[in-house]
Parts: sequence; C-alpha cells; structure tokens
Amino acid sequence: MMRLAALSVIVPDYAAGLDFYVTRLGFTLLEDVDQGHKRWITIAPPGGEQGCRIVLARAENAAQQVTIGAQGAGRVWLFLETDDFARDHARMLAAGVVFEEAPRHEAYGIVAVWRDPFGNRWVLLERRGA
Repeated sequence: MMRLAALSVIVPDYAAGLDFYVTRLGFTLLEDVDQGHKRWITIAPPGGEQGCRIVLARAENAAQQVTIGAQGAGRVWLFLETDDFARDHARMLAAGVVFEEAPRHEAYGIVAVWRDPFGNRWVLLERRGA
C-alpha cells in the first residue's frame, strides 16, 4: 500500500503560516518540532487529520522566497474537499479568505477558487453526492 502522506507549502515564515491556516482557518496543528535551524510543522484541515498533511516549509533563501505562492505556476494546485460547502464557504469568508469567484455548480459538485495570503490558488469543493 502507498498513499500520499504530506506535501509542502512554502511560507514566508512559520508564524504567518500558522496564523492563517491554524488560527484563522481552524486547521489542526499536528506537529511542531524544533529542529534547530528549522521546524517540522504539519497541519491538516478540520476533520482531515488522517489524510494527507501539509508541511509548512519556511523559505530559507532567495530562490525559495520567489516560489512563495508560485508552487502551482499560477494554477489551482490545492484542493480542499468539504462535506458542507455552504458552511465552510461562510466560515472561510468570515475568516477573511478571498474567493476569486462566486460558488458555482459543476457536474462533479459545488466549487469555488480562493487564494491563501501567500498567493497559492486553492479550490473549495463539495463533491456531488457527498
């Protein structure tokens, strides 16, 4: 068996990443291990603790700093699935999340594109029949 266990999102600093994802969005802080020169921080969306984790990776040099918000090359590359689009859309709006579009209904479900404060493009998705 294999599974995708984690992916990294590059942030300008750990505090900014934790403030947005954990404090504002309510993601769960799973690990925060000081490794001396860096920290191992993993988070997961509410209720998603058993799924793929996000590693908050602090940009440590100029080459990494230019990738903040550009990991997806301008495309949506992160997909946040929910069992209740209306609930989570409203909660995210209240937390100051900027949506690029109004929710739309597609053959596969309800979807809207949003950006985190670092420039990463995400989709909030409730699959049809979820």
